[in-house]
Formats: sequence, C-alpha cells, structure tokens
Amino acid sequence: MAMEDAELTEFTLPEPEGRVLIIAGSDSGGGAGIQADIKTCAAFGAYSMTAVTAVTVQNTQGVREVEVMRPELVAAQVVAVMEDIGADVVKIGMLGNAGVIAAVADVLESHCEDCLTVLDPVMVATSGDRLLDEAAEALMIERMLPLADIVTPNVPEAEVLTGMTIDDVDALRTAGDRLLELGAGAAVMKGAHMDGAMIMDILLTEDGVATMTAPRLHSRHTHGTGCTLASAIAANLALGQDIGSAVSTAREFVFEAIRTAPKFGRGKGPLNHGLTLPGMAVENEVASDNPFAALKGLQE
Repeated sequence: MAMEDAELTEFTLPEPEGRVLIIAGSDSGGGAGIQADIKTCAAFGAYSMTAVTAVTVQNTQGVREVEVMRPELVAAQVVAVMEDIGADVVKIGMLGNAGVIAAVADVLESHCEDCLTVLDPVMVATSGDRLLDEAAEALMIERMLPLADIVTPNVPEAEVLTGMTIDDVDALRTAGDRLLELGAGAAVMKGAHMDGAMIMDILLTEDGVATMTAPRLHSRHTHGTGCTLASAIAANLALGQDIGSAVSTAREFVFEAIRTAPKFGRGKGPLNHGLTLPGMAVENEVASDNPFAALKGLQE
C-alpha cells in the first residue's frame, strides 16, 4: 500500500503510556463498536478503557435494536476513568443522540484537555440511513469537530459534515479541507465508497497532504472497518507514533484484517482483529504472542 510523502503535523504526547479511552457503542456481534476497538488496541499492545454510549442488538446480518445510554451515565464513565487511570488518546465512535454528543463534548473539555482525540463520526449506516437527527448532526459539527485532533469520516459521513457531494478524489480532498476549516486538527478521508480497483484515502493536516492507495479487497467480511481503523490510529498515537506513521500502520492493519478475516457469520462478517503485522509491536509479548493468531492464517 502506497503513501506519498508529505510534510505532516506530528502530534506528540508527554510520555505516552499507551492508554486509550474508547467512547462508543457496544456491538453484540463483536465485529464493530467497543468490542472491535478493544481488540484492535490489544493487538497493538495498548490499554483500553471504555465509556459505553449505547447497547445494540445485532449480528452480521443487521441491527435489531438500539438503546442509547443516559448522557449523565456516559459522562460519568469518562470522569471515573480520567480521575484514576487517565488517557493518552480518546477514541470516539457512536454517540447516538444530541444529548450524548453534548455530554461528551462537555466532559472532553473538562477532563480530557491533555488527551489527543480521534473522532470516527458514526452518522450514516451501511444501508445509507442517517443515524442521527438534524439537531445531533449540527452538534457533531459545532461541538465535536473542534475537539477532534483527527477525524476519520467515510464518504457519506463527510458529505453530511460538509454539505458537499463527493464523487471523486478532488471532492474528497476539498471536503477534508472543509473539515479542517470547521476545526478538526487533521482528517483521514476514506475513499472506499468511491468506485475503482484501488482505494484512495487522503490524510490532511494544517501543514500537508498525503495520498494513500491500496488495492480493493472484494469481501463481504468488512464489518467494523471504520471502528478498527480509528482505534488502530488511536492505539499507535497512544504508543508514541506520529500521525503519519499511525495512519499508515492502521491502514495496513485494516487491509490485512480484511484479507485474513475468519469468515464468521452469514452476513457482513467481522475482521480478524487478532493479527500481528511484521514489525508491529514486536517487542511487546502481548502483540507478538497473540492467542487469536490461529484465526488468521497469516505467515510472517
């Protein structure tokens, strides 16, 4: 997978300790949401903590029911973690409604000001259905984007956030510029929803742009790719990588996790979150001696 060199902003943390606080919904099928986030962070040797925003009833064939947590309960989980363990990076996924978005924005401002924030703006379902009402979408733009050091939208989410129609790479880059204007520190613009044999993603910061390409894998086992990418970025930032390296490593992880998926389920199956890439946290015994390695069939 190729990444064009560019001068990019490097986010640095004071003595990063590999702590990732995940604020997201639960996926009972284990392929996306907090379950995918925890497994991804563990693969890299990062330590996960969680604030559950919603409980979903789902499997590889679809979502049957969703119950969003009380905003006060979501915020209390964050406070409890930050007052004790602390975090290097906060990874945000599904928020569910305007009340939770407002509560999370408030608690980030009051308790997580020294953390980096990776925002995966879960706003549009795979089916194309909008997951947030207009009030919640407006709060996502007004409150969450300015708090995001990195935002990782797919094409439908970027269209909602910017009000643009995105049908080619130039439009994707323009949308990324718009997200930076709206307050995000950096944007990973994911191009998988656009047609083509190659997938092209774009990383934009205030100081540079990098275009990243990879061959498209034709597989139905792609459930949780957005969660996995954002969590892999968060884990690598928490372990001290700069943004360019964190994004590049995360993309490679997702590519191999799709390629070596365990092929569970009758529908859109989960990725292989148990793989270890060559050179990935090889000094870390947790990552290099992964008990899930038998699922992947990946020879290093």
